[in-house]
Parts: sequence; structure tokens; C-alpha cells
Amino acid sequence: MSVGLLAIVDDILTAALKASAKTAGVVIDDAAVTPQYVQGLTPARELPVVWRIALGSLFNKFVIIIPIALLLSEFAPWVLPFLLIIGGTYLCFEGAEKVTEWFGVHHSSDATEARDERKLVFGAIRTDLILSTEIMLIALDSLDPDFGFGMTLGALASIGLGMTVLVYGAVALLVKIDDVGLRLMKSPSKQVRRTGARIVASMPAVFRFISIVGTVAMLWVGGHLVIANMGETFWSAPYDLLHTVTHAIEAAGPVVVWVADTVMSAIFGLVLGLIIVAITLGLSRRTRRNQADTVAH
Repeated sequence: MSVGLLAIVDDILTAALKASAKTAGVVIDDAAVTPQYVQGLTPARELPVVWRIALGSLFNKFVIIIPIALLLSEFAPWVLPFLLIIGGTYLCFEGAEKVTEWFGVHHSSDATEARDERKLVFGAIRTDLILSTEIMLIALDSLDPDFGFGMTLGALASIGLGMTVLVYGAVALLVKIDDVGLRLMKSPSKQVRRTGARIVASMPAVFRFISIVGTVAMLWVGGHLVIANMGETFWSAPYDLLHTVTHAIEAAGPVVVWVADTVMSAIFGLVLGLIIVAITLGLSRRTRRNQADTVAH
């Protein structure tokens, strides 16, 4: 009995590891996106916020994504591509909104809103929901269809838990590196103090870099989600163009193909996101004008 159980567990973990390998790109994106949500917080609140986001990520995976994905894959698999298009579009919007903020476009009338911890956590969990959905759906698609409901559930649960620990463990380590530098600066050794000072001095640039990588990741993942799933449903032209370009440069090697795919997906995501940002800004301004007119009257 115990031998059979161990064999089942071994099969589940083996399948989970194989499926996890195919989600590596999105996991890296998730880890790159998340640290920007703790920027501007006091050091004492960084780890608690990361912990709250991690709990929200577990809720997303185990309460929302896995049950719905299993039900839809069983009874309405045609719905899944449309959900991914919606999620990808939202990522494109978020990424494009951050790009416009780099150029001085402010999307909030309250300058302190970005420092509101509850809104930061909610925004991070909302973004995690989309990235986690892609991770779990890629994993689900990678599993053997004859695996059985119980083993499929076990594999997805293993992937969900493992990816959450990996991503948010890395994020927690990253956001506390500056504290390590501060402790090193108190060392009696001059060389160690110098190393600590360099770590502390480099962290603003590191977080700016992470913010840029996270934004590009949102545009790339979102654009790729929209292109790939539109190609499976109602409009294949963007996917056909992407496939034509990557097929034409296959001889250059997989790295060049991946870079071309990433750049084209990110450009598509940026264009789509900017269109949505323009629409939302227009609607927001019209709403404010209507409110002003109502007050005036």
C-alpha cells in the first residue's frame, strides 16, 4: 500500500517538474514584476507586504485558478483562450501605463495613492492572478491528458506551491539585500564596510532595472498571450506574422528566435496597451468634466 502511494507521489512530482520547466519564462517574469510593488515602503513593511502578496498568490492558485481550470478543461475548454486574451490585455494595459508614467503621464489624482499598502498588495495580487493563470494553464497543457483527475490535481498543486515559494522567496531575498548591506557597513573590517556601502548604493539602480524588466515582462507576456490565443480563436494575422518572422530566422538559432518572438510580442503588447490607456484616459477626463459641469450647475 505504502509502495503504491510512494509510486503515485513520485509520478506526480516527476510530472510537476517536467511541466514546471515549460513555465520557467513566466515564473521569471513574475519574479521580475513583483519587487516593484514594495518600492517606496519602509524597510519594516517590505517582508510583511511580500508575505501578504504570497498568501494572495496561493489563494489565486488554489481557490480560483486550479478549480476553474480543471472545470473548464473538462466541460468548456473553448473558454480558456478567451480568458487568457482578457488577462493578456490587462497585462498590456498595466505595462503601457507604466511606460507612459516614465514620460510624465500621471494616472492618479492622488499622489499618495501609490504608497497605500492595501492598494499595492491588491494590485500585486491582481497582476499575480494573470501571471499565475498562465503558469497553471501552461502546466495543465503540459500534463498527460490520461493522467487522471487526482494526479492532475496533485501535479498542479505541487507546481502552484513550488512556484509560489520560489518566486516570493526570491523576491523577499531581493528586497532585503540592502539591509544586508547596512549590516555589513557596521563591520569592523574596512573592506567589508566598503562592500556593504557599495551594496546599499547600488540598490536604487537595481530596483530601477527590475522595474524596467518587470514592465517589459508584462508587455511581452501580455502581448504573447493575446497573439497566441487570438490565433487559436478569431484572428490569426498577428500570430501568422510572428510565426513567419521566427520561421525565417530559425537558422540563426533558438536564442535569436526567442529574442525576435519576445521583441515582437512586447511591441504588440505596448501598442495594444497604449490604445487602452488612451481610451481609459479619455473616459476618465470626460467623467471629470461631467462631474465638474454637474457641480457648476
